[in-house]
Order: sequence, then structure tokens, then C-alpha cells
Amino acid sequence: QVQLVESGGGLVQAGGSLRLSCAASGSIFRLNVMGWYRQPPGKQRELVASISSGGTTNYADSVKGRFTISADNAKNTVYLQMNSLKPEDTAVYYCKVGVTLVSRASVDSWGKGTLVTVSS
Repeated sequence: QVQLVESGGGLVQAGGSLRLSCAASGSIFRLNVMGWYRQPPGKQRELVASISSGGTTNYADSVKGRFTISADNAKNTVYLQMNSLKPEDTAVYYCKVGVTLVSRASVDSWGKGTLVTVSS
């Protein structure tokens, strides 16, 4: 019912920047809370940042001041601008979107993940 396509991951040197994108498609009436999570090697998945449909943002302490989450509701797309990247930011990054469908049912959808590797 909802498909998420993530892009923008890759290899970058410490101090560099990357921009992740997550485009949602399907029977979407409205995007609700949208977020980015990450799972470092050997660790649990954790919330990186989230944004509500009203634009309220929330960040993990470890990325505050370096990462910025934004959304383009017209394009059903959420972005994560990552600056001043550190090796500890290396992880698979996942997009998660809370969606109200055309049927008015609510679902949460996850992307397949995109790998971000930060070299020292």
C-alpha cells in the first residue's frame, strides 16, 4: 500500500556531508510522523530524527547541530541532511513513515535502508 524508496547513502570522509532522501508512494492520504533511524554494526536500531506533519522536529542528542530533517509534503518526501559526519555515524539508515491511507486506515512503513559509511 505504501512504498518507500531511500537514496543518498554512501562513503564519505569524516567531516563530510551527505543528504538522504525517502520518497513515499502509494495510496497516501497524508503523511504523519516521518523519521530516520539508524542501526550501527552490531548495535540496535535507534531514532536519529523525526518530523511531524506540522513541522515539529526531534533529534537524538548525538546528532543535534549536525543533522537536519525536513519534509516536502507535496512530494511525499523526507530528507536528512547530515553534516560534520563522524565515523560513529556509520550505520544503515532507515526511513520510517506514519501514513494515513486513502481508506483512512493508518499504517507505519519502513524503507529497506541505505548504508552510510564514514571513514576516519
